[in-house]
Amino acid sequence: MIKQLLTIAFLLMPAFVSAADKQVKANDKNISFVGRTETLADGSVRYDWIGTYMKTRFTGGRIGIVVSETGTSYYNVIIDGKVTKKIMITGTEPQTIMLAEKLPKGEHELMLQKCTEGEYGCTTVHSVVVDKSATLSAVEPKARLIEAYGDSYTCGYGTEGLAANERFKLETENCNKAYICIIARYFDADYRLIAHSGNGMVRNWGDEKQKSDICMSTRYTQIYDQFATTPYDYSQRRPDIVTINLGTNDFSPTAIPEAKNYVEAYIKMIETISNRYDNVPILCITPHSSNEYLRAAIQLLKESTANRYANVHFASLMNDIINEDVDLGSDWHPNYQGQTKIAMTLIPQISKIMHWNIRGER
Repeated sequence: MIKQLLTIAFLLMPAFVSAADKQVKANDKNISFVGRTETLADGSVRYDWIGTYMKTRFTGGRIGIVVSETGTSYYNVIIDGKVTKKIMITGTEPQTIMLAEKLPKGEHELMLQKCTEGEYGCTTVHSVVVDKSATLSAVEPKARLIEAYGDSYTCGYGTEGLAANERFKLETENCNKAYICIIARYFDADYRLIAHSGNGMVRNWGDEKQKSDICMSTRYTQIYDQFATTPYDYSQRRPDIVTINLGTNDFSPTAIPEAKNYVEAYIKMIETISNRYDNVPILCITPHSSNEYLRAAIQLLKESTANRYANVHFASLMNDIINEDVDLGSDWHPNYQGQTKIAMTLIPQISKIMHWNIRGER
């Protein structure tokens, strides 16, 4: 399957804009991006956070993009709500990639979703390419927005891996099969992911020091994950709920940090998000793989925030929900089924906090 995806990706690259096509700048009002992005002076849009996605509606039988990439990124191409393929984008020079061709007549909707992380590549979308007679129209934002801060579990690291002992490959990472995207689809919500594999609140996986120089506490206020340290403008659309799922890497082997340092950094994140987003509800998630040190630190966090933050909530523990023989992908990370179990555990808790209805049988 992976070989087939790679073959498709290479066949798609590069294509060329013909005289029968027209280009529309990426910052056009009929093209929207959900996630942290920067609009450049020439009308291009640049970003690197995983899960960032572009949307537009279009007429005509084909649509493509003119794009450049600092490294390598994989994208899900979603046409009319269905994932049609996963493509690889690489190359620092602008190139044209056709995303869909020979579509039936009528209006269609494109969603182009970055499903790999910023450390592997930063993407610049220069323009959208459509038939000369085609029209573009805006896709209205969904009524709900979830913002998620996390690590590899939130990124969907290895969700497409076939076994726990299979080593990670970039093409097996897919945030669309991770719990936040599953939850967002369930509640018909938009989402923003601020996540980086191996990062912790204060310490990254296996760091020999108790405090890492760069971690989620240094990244989460940036426009970019890895490309630059430019501060993020929090006046952008306010989310309805924020989730935080960090700690597995903090308490990974070797130099485990003191719980108080983890808690202090966590509270600073809570306060920053709460202040920037006008007391937004925040759900603190204990990872499904939490060890005793992390659980003790989360308990200290609960005690330290009790009666101080009315909108801070703590998810129930879920340490026993994963079956190692069928629920794990690459490097012992949850596969799509394992991620679905995590999502199904969190959905009723989000429903309670937000009063969002649970869908019944149809």
